[in-house]
Amino acid sequence: MVTTKKQFESVDGKKFPGKTYVEALLKPVFYDQKEHLFDSMFLIHKAHTTMLKEQGILTEEEAKKILDGVKHVELMDRGEIEYSPEYEDLFFLVESRIGERIGDDLAGKMHIAKSRNDMGEAMYRIVIRDYLKQTIDNAEKLAETILYQAEQHVDSVMPAHTHTQPAQPTTFGHYFVAIHDNLRRDIQRLKEAYKTVNQSPMGAVAITTTGFPINRMRVAELLGFDGLVENSYDAIATGDYLIEAAQVLVSLMTNMGRWIQELLRMASKEVGLIQVSDAYVQISSIMPQKRNPVSIEHSRAISSSAAAEGMAVIHMIHNTPYGDINDTEDDLQPHLYTGYKKANRVLCLMRAVILTMEIHTDRAYQQARENMITITELADVLTRDYGVPFRKAHSKASVIAKRTNAEGKQLYDLSVRQVNEWLEDIQLTNEDWAAIVDPMCFVERRKITGGPNPEVVRAMIRARK
Repeated sequence: MVTTKKQFESVDGKKFPGKTYVEALLKPVFYDQKEHLFDSMFLIHKAHTTMLKEQGILTEEEAKKILDGVKHVELMDRGEIEYSPEYEDLFFLVESRIGERIGDDLAGKMHIAKSRNDMGEAMYRIVIRDYLKQTIDNAEKLAETILYQAEQHVDSVMPAHTHTQPAQPTTFGHYFVAIHDNLRRDIQRLKEAYKTVNQSPMGAVAITTTGFPINRMRVAELLGFDGLVENSYDAIATGDYLIEAAQVLVSLMTNMGRWIQELLRMASKEVGLIQVSDAYVQISSIMPQKRNPVSIEHSRAISSSAAAEGMAVIHMIHNTPYGDINDTEDDLQPHLYTGYKKANRVLCLMRAVILTMEIHTDRAYQQARENMITITELADVLTRDYGVPFRKAHSKASVIAKRTNAEGKQLYDLSVRQVNEWLEDIQLTNEDWAAIVDPMCFVERRKITGGPNPEVVRAMIRARK
């Protein structure tokens, strides 16, 4: 159905804001602001008013009345706050409510040397730093839990994989310290992002500061910022704090997603290395034997979704002008908030799963004996103890692996006599062969810094504690 301009304008209106603009933009933005920015807005009003009083820009009486009005409006029932076309956004609605309490002229003085530009940037930074603090706290708790499990399983042998194939024996302790260290680096990235975010833009005003004798550092102190974004143009124009917060979100969720996927594989019946607690599995509606580790599945999906929110932030900033621009503001911010909410769900859920899961150590040990994954030690023994050049030793070990596979056997099925026949010019002892096929011996011999030897892993755990 074709609608003419006249027909459309008769419904949508000719003056700002048009009905479509209200429904598609102003109302959604208003409710996003109400959900996320309400508290930070009042923090800024109070801090800025206090500074204006201290600088003699407002009298004691004016500041007291303004602060009383701010506190009164701050306590209003948020559930009753609804969008009205009378106000462009939440910022103006709040100013109007304060004006109703103390008079419009005095309410207007609250905005001396303050703009929606620097105020908006400050509100975003306050909200993001709170998400970062929450994420750091939850990530720290997860890291402690992973290290706890590592300590319980320094002697629990398991198969390590490369290219998704069984590669060499290691231990769960060694594996858990690895993912712990990976997580710790992301925690450090979160802390660095927090430092970038927690700088005050207040006093930059629109973009060039003000002619009033304000004290920018005082406002920063009152708002709990660590310092200033000194250059006022930079304070308003920059989006790097958003990019950094988004990048670390992407890094955290991508890195976690990789080992979350591995845990899901380990929890499968076919692999059977871990068992998720009954508290975090669901049964099938039709197959009574099923124990579906849905907590790990959801974590994998949510971590991917959180990373996508971070990427959305980066893409929305890309190629935008360096200045005050809507692209970095109300349409972008919810992606970051949503991403961090999702990240915290994953962190909390995976902590619960890892802390309560059971590890099937006997099954893991058996898998570490299979698929000839100790064969590297044969090449090492031939070189280290029998003087065989390494490439030749590797070739001989390869012959043993191929013949064992052709016969459908495991290394531990072979007698030392059979192995020595295949080696031809070298004769291993019974003790040598027994050690070569023993995954625990394989692990214990790898006592180089960072290796899976239990004492080495214990030392790593102590250092990290």
